[in-house]
Amino acid sequence: MIQAGVVGATGYAGAELCRILSGHPEAELAAVSSVSFEGKALSEVYPAYFHMCDMICGTEEQVVEKSDVIFAALPHGLSQELAAVCWKAGKVFIDLGADFRLEKEEEYQEWYANSFTHPELHKEAVYGLPELFREKIKGKKLIANPGCYTTAVPLALAPALRKGYIEKDGIIADCKSGVTGAGRKPTQGNHYPELNESFTAYKVASHRHTPEMEQTLSHIAQSPVKLTFVPHLLPVNRGILATCYARLKEGVTMEMLESAYAEAYGKEYFIRLLKKGQVANIKNVRCSNFCDISLHMDERTGTFIAVSAIDNMVKGAAGQAIQNMNLAFGLEETAGLKLFPPAF
Repeated sequence: MIQAGVVGATGYAGAELCRILSGHPEAELAAVSSVSFEGKALSEVYPAYFHMCDMICGTEEQVVEKSDVIFAALPHGLSQELAAVCWKAGKVFIDLGADFRLEKEEEYQEWYANSFTHPELHKEAVYGLPELFREKIKGKKLIANPGCYTTAVPLALAPALRKGYIEKDGIIADCKSGVTGAGRKPTQGNHYPELNESFTAYKVASHRHTPEMEQTLSHIAQSPVKLTFVPHLLPVNRGILATCYARLKEGVTMEMLESAYAEAYGKEYFIRLLKKGQVANIKNVRCSNFCDISLHMDERTGTFIAVSAIDNMVKGAAGQAIQNMNLAFGLEETAGLKLFPPAF
């Protein structure tokens, strides 16, 4: 059994990692850590885990020592030093934060006000969006795990961009997120009286996930892509709904688009292409590693609309991280992740 450790196990993404790993057929939870709850059982922090995951939260050092793979569920800026320790120890390191996602240090400095403290490790890191970069991930020891928006938007647009069916400028990503995407630490914005009966945009055209999405889409298009990204906060716990708009190239038909998406995703277990007339809905992917995608066309304006839905804590965080672990260790990619959503 692969020994898996989670640093930052009491945050939402870390706790979700522990939940999914507990049912993995070829990996087991070896150690967990938490600065805020060191010495406490995970089930004391999350009573739902009682009798299922009662592991005591230790230190980062204990996690590294006991584990073959270390998942870092930490805020940005805290993973680089830990990655260096794991690299020196020959351990697989999967970062759920943003420290290794951006390829250009100047962009990381601009959007995260931080620098590459270990430039040599950034050269080794691979971007862990399996459906787009699977072959680069296999067997790697340092994986930058994408987050929620940065998974939902590229998956929605990649096949159309790759085929050259849409214009590379003027793309709009209009996205909605459940409140768990804001993390476990309370803020005024996710305080219940502020959030309930509310729906609002935030960080309009200034969200730090923008350059990451542009980076991924530019790789797919093999030339620079810019987009306008507007996120919104939904009064629900889980889910990302990404409604993406792009101008169609002249002569492109719905049949051509459907064929492109079937070619790209037809054999992908975790991507479900919805039938004509259906629309992706966050309810239908809850607690699963699926990404549902529906395709639409506004013939009157020549606009392509792709709607994707994921669970931000699974495909947008912990589930994708385990998918990357499976690829890194040569396991069946779906191992431990064949969780289908509850019906209601």
